[in-house]
Amino acid sequence: MIIVMQRDADEASVAAVEAKIRAHGLDVHISRGVERTLIGAIGDERKLDPEMFDPMPGVEKSMHIVKPYRLVAREWHKADTIVVAGGVPIGGNTVQIIAGPCSVETDAQMNAAADGVKAGGARLMRGGAFKPRTSPYAFQGKGVDGLKLLKDAAGRHRLPVVTELMDVRMLDAFLEHGVDVIQIGTRNMQNFDLLKAVGQVATPVILKRGMSATIAEWLMAAEYIAAGGNHNIIFCERGIRSFETAYRNVLDVTAIPVLKRETHLPVIVDPSHAGGKAWMVPALSLAAVAAGADGLLVEIHPNPVEAWCDADQALTPREFGVLMERIGQVARAVGREI
Repeated sequence: MIIVMQRDADEASVAAVEAKIRAHGLDVHISRGVERTLIGAIGDERKLDPEMFDPMPGVEKSMHIVKPYRLVAREWHKADTIVVAGGVPIGGNTVQIIAGPCSVETDAQMNAAADGVKAGGARLMRGGAFKPRTSPYAFQGKGVDGLKLLKDAAGRHRLPVVTELMDVRMLDAFLEHGVDVIQIGTRNMQNFDLLKAVGQVATPVILKRGMSATIAEWLMAAEYIAAGGNHNIIFCERGIRSFETAYRNVLDVTAIPVLKRETHLPVIVDPSHAGGKAWMVPALSLAAVAAGADGLLVEIHPNPVEAWCDADQALTPREFGVLMERIGQVARAVGREI
């Protein structure tokens, strides 16, 4: 960490900053220039925070030099990490597609959806048993019964399952039902108790970006999981909130190469929640793959007009099959495969 002192800072102010740094077990290097004095903290600067120094007399500003997210940072882990989810590698040369309905509804619906997922060529199946909804009166999911329906339907085709965990108290139920990938949704990206809990298990975690979260905040949320011991983390860009009303969210395609530079962990994209309309999903999917995404999280439903949740953004199995062909073309164009 570097602390920049004000031009008129006296020696007592410099000494106070030095004392605070040393009190946290770090060494100090002081550089006195013509106009500014710079104080460098030498050691594990994660023990320090700018808020500790900025209010102090004589301090102009302070800043971290080393990234605070060490475990997920590419700076400390140069090679790409491949996360194995239910036997399926995410990362590397293959672009993996995760598909399925927004919510688990009925046995017939899930079986038909699983057939569509398999026929289209996706290797993992998604489905929401617990649903975070804006309205308390909207369908909230089938709960534990939904987990069983999801596992049974996906099991017919030996598809690993992805589903969202909303409550720490349900983690044991997820593990008991053999959930292959735990999804942490956008509204829970900074639910730190939940992040700590999934950090204590080995199950892979898809961490969705908060709708107003910065890249740094997203990476620090992943660091919570990694700090607990679970390094099987997959980032998922799902669109961020802006002033625009023509579509549901803004798919931040720029986040893909930025994350690829900042972290060694896989990055996937949810084009369904980004656009919020089925007709947008193909274009956003192709853009994501072209930008370097390691996978996609796509909503499909056997009969979207009857879906209990997010009907506007779900593809039919036939539409999904067509999209998969186009995704394959783009993937091959950038030297990858599906």
